[in-house]
Amino acid sequence: MPATSQKGLAQHQQQQVSGGEFTVEELNHGNDSSYPFFDFNVPRNVTTAVGQTAFLHCRVEQLGDKAVSWIRKRDLHILTAAIYTYTSDARFQVVRPERSENWTLQIKFPQLRDAGIYECQVNTEPKLSLAFRLNVIEAKARILGPADLYVKTGSTISLSCVISQGPHDLGTVFWYHGPTIVDYDSPRGGVKIETEWTDALTSRLRITNARITDSGNYTCIPTIAAPASVMVHVINGEHPAAMQHGNKNHSNGLLNNLSLLFVHSFTVFLIKWLR
Repeated sequence: MPATSQKGLAQHQQQQVSGGEFTVEELNHGNDSSYPFFDFNVPRNVTTAVGQTAFLHCRVEQLGDKAVSWIRKRDLHILTAAIYTYTSDARFQVVRPERSENWTLQIKFPQLRDAGIYECQVNTEPKLSLAFRLNVIEAKARILGPADLYVKTGSTISLSCVISQGPHDLGTVFWYHGPTIVDYDSPRGGVKIETEWTDALTSRLRITNARITDSGNYTCIPTIAAPASVMVHVINGEHPAAMQHGNKNHSNGLLNNLSLLFVHSFTVFLIKWLR
């Protein structure tokens, strides 16, 4: 933004960030073209996932001999001043290439508690400040289908892991069978893994010619998201639905028998008591 468009303002301007209003102080300094001003052409509503490094980019033109600081709004804690860090939390630091107008606050391994408003300030009189909103979300994976999957020997195990929350850069998805990583070049063979991004990150695992030894817990572990698991049962013969139906009938029959036994016992007791 040209310097001339930054001057001639003797009032507070309201800048809106994700539904909240924050004041940026800009003063009329006449012909003083060396007075610092912010470049507003930067993202000020930033979303990251838990564990994924976040960057808040503050660009200050014509800084001169002034200093840039980063303040955490909720407790007014000074995080950085110039190139120095003023917090014991080593996750916070300022990144500023030599002779650059960019003063970037870097937050490593962000947690949900780090969400909120951060201010980039310049120590003019009165001070200049620009607010940024950091959103931190916990991305979670989910495996489509039931928590227990039954497949017949010789058929194909097909699992789909979906991560629909979080920024687009969700990294890589790994599949595990128990404690062992599942890979396309596994000695077992017949393993295929496909990963694609549409409106969500999806990883598909296909294992052909299922064997009894393929039974067990399968987990998809994204780089930046909570994992998800499913229990796979590879069975011989009986159709899973029929097996589940049979178990249900068996359970119902057992409950009916217990109910009849209870009624019979209570009836005998009542007759003896009345005598």
